[in-house]
Amino acid sequence: MATTALPECDLGKPLDLGTADFAQRKYDWYRFLLEEAPVSIGKISVLKVNLLARYDDCRMVLNDARFVRNQGVAKGKPATASPLPIPLPKSVKALAASMIVQDDPAHRRLRNLVNRAFTPRAVGTLSDRVEDLSHELLDGLAKQRRFDLLEHYAFPIPLRVIAEMMGIPKEQAAELRKLTQVLTKGLSGLNVVKTLLWDLRGTSEFVRSLVAQKRSAPGDDILSGLIHAEEEGDRLSEEELVAMVFLVIIGGFETTQHMITNGVRELLEKPDSLERLRSEPELWDLAVDELVRHRGPVHATKPQYATEDVELHGVTIKRGTPIMPLLGAANHDPRAFESPDQLDITRSPNRHLGFGFGMHFCLGAQLARMETRIGIKNLVERFPDLRLDVDPAALEIAPMPGWHRHTSLPVTHG
Repeated sequence: MATTALPECDLGKPLDLGTADFAQRKYDWYRFLLEEAPVSIGKISVLKVNLLARYDDCRMVLNDARFVRNQGVAKGKPATASPLPIPLPKSVKALAASMIVQDDPAHRRLRNLVNRAFTPRAVGTLSDRVEDLSHELLDGLAKQRRFDLLEHYAFPIPLRVIAEMMGIPKEQAAELRKLTQVLTKGLSGLNVVKTLLWDLRGTSEFVRSLVAQKRSAPGDDILSGLIHAEEEGDRLSEEELVAMVFLVIIGGFETTQHMITNGVRELLEKPDSLERLRSEPELWDLAVDELVRHRGPVHATKPQYATEDVELHGVTIKRGTPIMPLLGAANHDPRAFESPDQLDITRSPNRHLGFGFGMHFCLGAQLARMETRIGIKNLVERFPDLRLDVDPAALEIAPMPGWHRHTSLPVTHG
């Protein structure tokens, strides 16, 4: 099954999503899968999964009751203690059992409770703070001709926003930074074992201490809201609160920093689009959604499991086997998007899957859009001569399955 772009292509073997080669050339792979292998076998570490590439198939699986996130349920058994198919230490089971890997009715119960704390007002009050944080960082960067945009700009914005959302005191900022590093850099490659068996124990203790602080001294923050959220007498348990804090930090921090980084690179490489945004700022909302579609950071969902045999494109997906919708491929499907490989900052409607779909649609999508819009807009307005400081071909994409994220983004101005 050779192609010009992928001369070594051999779908007789599982496609390893964790290799550096796949990370750098994933869009070549997506084009191949979309046309030649809409259902294929992939590999994530030791786990083999059915990969879905096409938009309609991915959207169907994310919103079809025949597919669940708990393998025990898929096999007609009670929900497994851990929705993941591996044994986990007691100290990290809360992370594994978060809302993102639950099915209804457990998922619906958790989401309803979280919605009571994660209100539009609670998120909306952060907009002014994001503006202030952005300009504060840019004031400092104006004194530097060169800097790593990921490390010195895209990283600190969501870090500080999460701290304020959760009501984390400034004196605990170092511990929060360590927690984000563990969650974002320690769950791939050879770091996984150390992270699961050691690092997450310490981060769990930090989160539990935060919960205890907010129980005794609640504030006007989302963590306090989660603790006191109630529906028909029901509240989140201690373990559910810990899981929710982990989920908010991963979802609210990891996604946003790479949305900003990826978006800046795309606009710097497409100066016509950037100049149009400068002259027509009313296009920024459309542009952010298009950047998420075109080069968003989230390229796959957590594994789903079929509750019955399902046939797709002549391939039978057996009951209980894992399925992974490739959102990055789906967002470039020509059946769903006109000129899918072109960045079109006026694209509307834009029904991309960059924030998922169905009951697991990203709870923080509006917050991520707002941070990305403010972060990129302020940056390119303050530094009109901003440009990449390396050849784009030299930029490294981290080999992390299900993600599209840079390891760094060196830029220069002045």
